[in-house]
Formats: sequence, structure tokens, C-alpha cells
Amino acid sequence: MNFETSLDHFLDIATEAALAGGAILQQYWGQLENIQEKGRPGDLVTEADQAAEQAILAVIQRHFPQHQILAEESGWQGQQDSQFLWAIDPLDGTTNYAHQYPFSATSIGLLIEGIPQVGVIFDPFHRELFRAAQGRGATRNRQPIHVSNTSTLANSLLVTGFAYDRRETDDNNYAEFCHLTHLTQGVRRGGAAAIDLAYVACGRLDGYWERGLSPWDIAAGIILVQEAGGRVTAYDQSPQQLSSGRLLVTNGLIHEALSQALMTVKPLAIDWPAQAEA
Repeated sequence: MNFETSLDHFLDIATEAALAGGAILQQYWGQLENIQEKGRPGDLVTEADQAAEQAILAVIQRHFPQHQILAEESGWQGQQDSQFLWAIDPLDGTTNYAHQYPFSATSIGLLIEGIPQVGVIFDPFHRELFRAAQGRGATRNRQPIHVSNTSTLANSLLVTGFAYDRRETDDNNYAEFCHLTHLTQGVRRGGAAAIDLAYVACGRLDGYWERGLSPWDIAAGIILVQEAGGRVTAYDQSPQQLSSGRLLVTNGLIHEALSQALMTVKPLAIDWPAQAEA
């Protein structure tokens, strides 16, 4: 099996795994009995996250037992020296899911030598399957997609999010959100990075930025946007690093303008009231 054939095979297996995880999310919808916080307020995990992850891992490990895996709930697995790394988020948008707000997805990305090359995002609630592989374009439900042609920030619709540590740091994205709300037609906050990226890829949104992200949040979405004709960088337009937890994603046409806007915003310091003692 040559490398080009392998990418098609990897994409098929990623799709199988994403669909398996999505089926679990549908089964648990509205039936949760165990919702816990993993550390910071709002960082939730449920039995649906865990069951979906096990279903996804079973597919990946059955086909590629030698590959390395980084999964949100179970962490690192597999051979550390493998050139293949699967970044898996079984339920991106857990808080939405726990509240029965139907904006969640499974996200499965494959990095080869550290570079995202295969990505599948499945939204089981709207029955949307987003897929991409290096050099093969991007699709939604097997039909080609492309980023928008919006050419100005003033005419754009953006999306962002707020990290779980937003209560603890001035680097919280609040100032950026307010600033760009005034410069654009609007800024949305969906609560699921994978879907935000998929929506940029299919042209529903023109740009996205966020901080505090993990590799499993964005690995699949990065290749999806790139294959749909979009651009992915750091805030300052330098190459994006997964380990930074930050990324700037656009249709390409508004990239420089959005980058410049982000780089000029000063942090919005907030003096949080002390929590009352129990």
C-alpha cells in the first residue's frame, strides 16, 4: 500500500470511527446520569464522552495497533516513536451536550510526522459528516465544500470561544470578542471548536480564532479548512503550532485583517469578586 492509497484508507477508518462515536452520542442523548467536572469549572465529562471514546478507540486500534493515540479522556496510548498520531475528541461540546443543546461532534484527526493530514468531524444531531485528507479536498456528506468568498472584515461573520481558564487569567478573549463584534457583522460562540472549524470550511462562517485549545480539538478541523481552501496560522500569521493552543482560521481573504485586529487588542482585565465561603 503506497502513501497515497494509505491516506484514502486512513480517511475511511477515521470515518468509521467517527460514525461509531456519533452513534453512542445519539444513544446517550437526554439520558445522562453522571456529569462531572474534570478540574476547572465548566470542564465537564460524562458517560457519553467515555463510551464514545471507547467505541472510537476500538476502531482505530483494531486497524492500526501500532499507531500512537492522543484521546481527550484516556490520554496517550500506543508507540511513542510512531510517525502516526491520532488526535481524538469523542465529544467536542460536552457542556452543550449535557444541557441538550445540539451543537456537539466527534472529531478525529490523523497527524503524520506532526502534520494534520486526515480529518473527520461528525455532527450526529444535524447528520453532517465533514471529511478531508491531504490533497483530496474537503466534503460535507460526501459533497465538495469550499470556504466563503467574503473579502472584508466588515462583511464577515466570525466565531470564537472561551477557554476553561477564562476566570483565572486576563488572557481570556473577552476583549477580542467585544472588539471584533464592532468590526464585523457578528461574532458567534458555538461551544464546539470542531464544528466552528467545519463551518469555516463549508463557508457558513468566514473566520475563527481561539486560545486554550488542545490538539484533539483542532487537528481534524485544520486539515478540513486547508483542503477547503482556507488558511490556518497563529494569531500573528506565523505557522500554527498545535502545542500553543491558539489558532487563527479564515477563508484566506480576511486573514490579514483579522490578524491585525487581534494583534491590536489589549487584554480586558477583570477583578472577579471573591467567592463566598460555604
